[in-house]
Amino acid sequence: MPEKPTADDLRLVADTLRGLAMDGTQSAKSGHPGMPMGMADVAAVLWLRYLNHCPDRPDWPGRDRFVLSAGHGSMLLYGLLHLSGYDLPLDELRRFRQWNSRTPGHPEYGETPGVETTTGPLGQGCGNAVGMALAERMLAARFNTPDFQPADHMTYVIASDGDMMEGLSHEAFSLAGHLGLSNLVVFYDYNHITIEGATDLAYSDDVKRRFQGYHWNVLEIDAHDVEQVDKAVRKARREKTRPTLVICRAHIGYKSPNKQDSAAAHGEPLGEDEVRAVKEVMGFPPDQAFYVPERVRALFDARRRTLKRRAAAWDRKFRAYADAAPDRAAAWTAFHENRLPEDLAARLPNFDPGTPVATRNASGKVIQALADAVPQLVGGSADLAPSTKTLIDGSADIGPGAFEGRNFRFGIREHAMAAMLNGIMLHGGFRAFGATFFVFADYCRPSLRLACIMKLPVIYVFTHDSFNVGEDGPTHEPVEQLASLRAMPNMTCIRPSDATETAAAWLAALRNTTGPTALLLTRQKLDVIDRSRYPSADGLARGAYILWESGAGAPELILIASGSEVGMTLRAAEQLAAETGRRIRVVSMPSWELFDAQPADYRERVLPAACRARLAVEAGVRQGWDAYLGPEGRMLAMTRYGASAPYAVLQKEFGFTAENIAAEARRLLDGAA
Repeated sequence: MPEKPTADDLRLVADTLRGLAMDGTQSAKSGHPGMPMGMADVAAVLWLRYLNHCPDRPDWPGRDRFVLSAGHGSMLLYGLLHLSGYDLPLDELRRFRQWNSRTPGHPEYGETPGVETTTGPLGQGCGNAVGMALAERMLAARFNTPDFQPADHMTYVIASDGDMMEGLSHEAFSLAGHLGLSNLVVFYDYNHITIEGATDLAYSDDVKRRFQGYHWNVLEIDAHDVEQVDKAVRKARREKTRPTLVICRAHIGYKSPNKQDSAAAHGEPLGEDEVRAVKEVMGFPPDQAFYVPERVRALFDARRRTLKRRAAAWDRKFRAYADAAPDRAAAWTAFHENRLPEDLAARLPNFDPGTPVATRNASGKVIQALADAVPQLVGGSADLAPSTKTLIDGSADIGPGAFEGRNFRFGIREHAMAAMLNGIMLHGGFRAFGATFFVFADYCRPSLRLACIMKLPVIYVFTHDSFNVGEDGPTHEPVEQLASLRAMPNMTCIRPSDATETAAAWLAALRNTTGPTALLLTRQKLDVIDRSRYPSADGLARGAYILWESGAGAPELILIASGSEVGMTLRAAEQLAAETGRRIRVVSMPSWELFDAQPADYRERVLPAACRARLAVEAGVRQGWDAYLGPEGRMLAMTRYGASAPYAVLQKEFGFTAENIAAEARRLLDGAA
C-alpha cells in the first residue's frame, strides 16, 4: 500500500464520507449533510496524507489537533474517526443523534474518542484552535531541543461561513495573526449558504482582504480538486511566520443532483430518493446504507499502521530525551499532569489583620506566590492587568515570536480570551487563568458555558465584583452576573470575604480539576479577618463555615453572607448580640457549589434546619438564595441596577451597612420571639 494515496483513492474516500454523512442524517431524520458533503475532499486529503494522530492513543501528546469548528457537520468527523480506527464502530454512526450514542448531534469532548473539543456554537472552535496553537508554541519554547521537539505539531480547523460571521472568530483570528501562529491552518468552507439561504442576504465580507489585514497567509482553492487541496496543505505547512487561511470554494451538498448549493442541504436530511440519486452519481450501491468500500478500509488501515509507528518513534525519542535531560523531561510530565506541590498552602502569603486590602490585590499577591510554586501556571487579562492584578511579576509577556513568557496579553477581546483558555486547557501542558471585570463575564458567557460542558478546569479572575465599583456606575456594576454563573452546572463560584479567604480560594480553584472556577474579587479594600480570633480561612474549602457565634447552644438567628458583605455582617451580629444577649451565628458562605458538595451532616451543622430565622446578605440579586434561607428567611439583596457614586455612599443608599443589617436581623429576632 503506498504511503501517499492517489488522487483517485482520495476521491473514493471523499465519496465514502459523503455516503456516511447522508446515511447518518437520514437514519436520524435530522442533521446537517450538506457541509460534510462539501468538505469531504479537503478532509480526505488532510487525514490520509498529512494529519498526525494515533487512533490507538487519542491523547498522544505529539498529535496534530483537528478542530471541526463547523460542528453542525459532525457526521464528517464521525466518518473520519470511524475509518481511521478510533473506538467508534459503524453501529455508532448508525445511532447518530440517539440517546447514549457516541455520535451526538454536535461533537462533544469526552464523549467520542478523537474529538478534541466540543463545537457547534459557531466561532467557538476558532477560538479553541487559536488557544491550542498557542499552547503548542509555548511548550515548544520551554521543552524543544535541537535533538528532539516534543512540541512540534499543527492545529487544523474547518470553519464555515457562520464561523466567519461570528464576532468571536474576528477576535481570535486577529490575535492569532498578531502572534504569528504559523502552526495554525484554517480551511474555510466558503459555500455561500446558511439556514436562511444565500449568505449575501447578510454577508458580503472580503474575507481574503480581512485575513490579509490580520497578517495571515491566504490561499484560495477549489475544494473539490484534491490536488489543489494537497498543494495548499503543503504551502501552509511551509509557512513559518503567519497562520494560514485556505479559502475553499465548496458546494454544499456536493454531488446531490437536486439539492447541491441549496439551503435545504444545510440542515435537514436529503431524503431517501435524493440519497439514492447521489449514490448513483458516486457509483455506490444505491440501497446500501453506511457503505464503505474495501479499498477505503485498506487505505485507512495502512495509514493507521504508519501513524502508530510515528507515535512509537516519538516515544523512543522522548526516552532518549529524558536520558539526556531528565529534569526537562520530568518538567514536561509535571506540566502535562498539572502536578501541584504538596506544601502549596504553606507557600502562600500571610496578611496583616490591621491592614485592609482589596481581594483583587490579595489575589495578585497570591498569584506571585503560586507562580513560583506552579511553573505551569499561566494567565492574562483582557487589557485590564493593572486593575485585575493578574500580571505575573518577573515573567515575560507572550507576544509575536516570543512564547517563553507566562503573561497573556489578550487585548480587549473577552470572548476570545475565554475560548482560547478552553483551547489551552484542551491542548494540555498548562493551567491557565484569565481576568476581566466581573460585569464583562457576559462577553465571555458562551465560552464559559462550554468550559462547564467540557468540565475544563479554567480559572476566571473576575474583579470589581459588585455595585462597590462605585463611580463607574451601573454599566460596570455587576448585579445579576453571580446568579447567572451559579446557574451553570459544573461552574464553581467563589466569592471570598477577605484576603485570607482569597488565598484559600486560589487553592480551591487549583485543586478543582472537574470544571471551571470563577473567583469573584473586590475593587474596594476590606478588613482582613483576624484568624487568631476567628476560625481559619481553610473553611472556605467546604463552601461555608461558622465564622462566629455569640454563645453555646443552638442558634436563634443565622446570618449568612459572602464576599465583601461578610465583614459588615459580622460587625452587625456582634453589635446585636451585645445588645440583646441572643444566640446569633454568622456563616461565611463563599461558595454554594463547594457547600452543596459537603456531606449532609456537615451542612446541617452549619445551617441547622431547626433555626428558621435566617438573614442572607449579598450585593447581588436574590435568585437562588431561597435554598439556604428556608421558608421564613429574609434577604438583603439588590433589586435594581447600581449607580454612579463613591461606594460608601452606595452602601448606605442600598442598605448594605452593619447598622441596616442589624436592624433587619432585629426584626427577624422579634418575629421569632
